[in-house]
Amino acid sequence: MVAFGLNSLQEILTNAFSGFGLTDAIDIALVAFVVYKVLGFIVQTRAEQILKGVLVLIIALLVSDFFNLYTLNWMCKGAVALGAVAILIVFQPELRRALEYMGRGSFMRTAIAPEDKDKLKKSITGISRAVEDFSANRLGALLVFEGQTVLEDIAESGTVLNAEISEQLLGNIFYEGSPLHDGAVIIRDGKIHAAGCVLPLSGNADIDNKLGTRHRAGLGITEYSDALVIIVSEETGIISMAKDGKLERFIDSRSIEKSLLEFYLKSSDFSERIDRIPWAKGLFGRRKRGRDDHAEE
Repeated sequence: MVAFGLNSLQEILTNAFSGFGLTDAIDIALVAFVVYKVLGFIVQTRAEQILKGVLVLIIALLVSDFFNLYTLNWMCKGAVALGAVAILIVFQPELRRALEYMGRGSFMRTAIAPEDKDKLKKSITGISRAVEDFSANRLGALLVFEGQTVLEDIAESGTVLNAEISEQLLGNIFYEGSPLHDGAVIIRDGKIHAAGCVLPLSGNADIDNKLGTRHRAGLGITEYSDALVIIVSEETGIISMAKDGKLERFIDSRSIEKSLLEFYLKSSDFSERIDRIPWAKGLFGRRKRGRDDHAEE
């Protein structure tokens, strides 16, 4: 009997994997990766709560169909039919963010030359010192470090400077009497690209009520772009950092330097390997030139 069971199990496994090939393994791996990314994208967002509601609705539909509860089944089917349209409306910010996330990638970031790395580290040290000074003096500040998503529309809402980064200039911008101190500073390619910029406010309902407009604006710009944002509270002097729609508070200067270095250098090694491939170098070089031309316009 045991031998018969083992033979049956062996036969089932043989039939199941007889047609299994490399393409099937790749297919399963890609599907698993997509599901993992989708779940990671919706966790800790309002989409998570809505997804729970959708699951309850589907379970109610199955139960009503099994027990022949006609009225409940009719209502559930109507709700599911309208669900496709409702998802596009309710998840519009999340869908936009997801599409932009897929459209950008670290492989498109330009490699940083060795001589520029020293300059970058010097600029980051100056930014860290300036933020520490803002915190000590309870001077409100909002610094947006542009990633792959070009924030030209945001920059146009303020004053374009294209100035070298310095502690003194940042201090003048965020000085309480300055006309630009209420807005955000956009930092692009190691320079202060624009100041006094208006950022979109976050629609996240889970934000602490104690946080004001500055924090909501800093979080809002990271919900639809890959920017990294540093926020200094005017009331408490607490330093916060926002990225990918998430806010981290009570940041110190060492954490600022580490996060900024990772933000700018995390893909430089890969970019340098791309530069060794002639056709790839030409492709991504054209992408970079197109981005620079767009920024100049």
